[in-house]
Amino acid sequence: MSLKSKEKKFSLTKLKNKSEWLIYLLPFLIGIIIFTLYPIVNVFLISFKENFNYITKTFSGWGIANYQYIFNDPYFIQALKNTLSYVFVVIPVSTCLAILIATLLNQKIKFAGLFQTAYFVPMVTSTIAIGFAWRFMFSHKYGVINYLLSFLNIAPINWLQDPTYNFYALCIYGIWAILPFSIILLLSGLQNIDPMYYTAAKVDGAKPLKIFFRVTLPLLAPTIFMVIMVNTISCFKVFNELFPLFGGGANVPAGVANNLFTVVLYIYYQFRVRVPSRYGYASAAAVILFLIIFVATMLQRYIEKKIKS
Repeated sequence: MSLKSKEKKFSLTKLKNKSEWLIYLLPFLIGIIIFTLYPIVNVFLISFKENFNYITKTFSGWGIANYQYIFNDPYFIQALKNTLSYVFVVIPVSTCLAILIATLLNQKIKFAGLFQTAYFVPMVTSTIAIGFAWRFMFSHKYGVINYLLSFLNIAPINWLQDPTYNFYALCIYGIWAILPFSIILLLSGLQNIDPMYYTAAKVDGAKPLKIFFRVTLPLLAPTIFMVIMVNTISCFKVFNELFPLFGGGANVPAGVANNLFTVVLYIYYQFRVRVPSRYGYASAAAVILFLIIFVATMLQRYIEKKIKS
């Protein structure tokens, strides 16, 4: 075999070795392009198409009329306020509860495995099925929550039909729903902390509460920020929780007098419920939601870096 043939064979083998990883990743990349990138780009384009018809793919022209409409729509403004309120209530409360429960589960207590399984069960159970159970628990006449409150001499609360309380019912259910995931991550973070830090703190005479705030929380901070970031994204997309609690079907499940409109529910309403469907309005609302989540995520990452430095 000549020198040129050897060099050519060597270069082909080298090229094959370099491109081998691409062959393995190609099916995944194709799936990402078709099912993730294309829908994102398509929604962004539709948001600028005025009077877009999804069946015929026709539209009257390009512009920002869809954005002008939703920002002047009181339902969308209310949906933004409700979504932000939901995030600001659920995230702090759920994070604090998850840290407390994870810390307790991390202790050497009896039946720790049973408790861990019990907290994990909601994560592998259908959101809709659990939602119907919570709907019964929130029942005005027969609910277990009002029954427990009666021991405190509190009159029965109409959690699901009273506009004063139905938002709190949604928040309580939302907090409970995201607790399992948060607890699992935080428990994993706690178990990865080197016990030597606790030993050194005890040798110095530090009390348990001081150890928790001076040792546990700083070392657990990266996990806490990750939990907050993931749960924030999830809470901005609150949708499934509304159906079992406040009804579903052909009507929009938006609480009493539509006081529980969320951004994703608004998108669903414009896309699915409204006749005729307004795909441009739904796409514009989806883009706004994406930008809000993106800004919130970047802000959290910035704060995390500042704290670390």
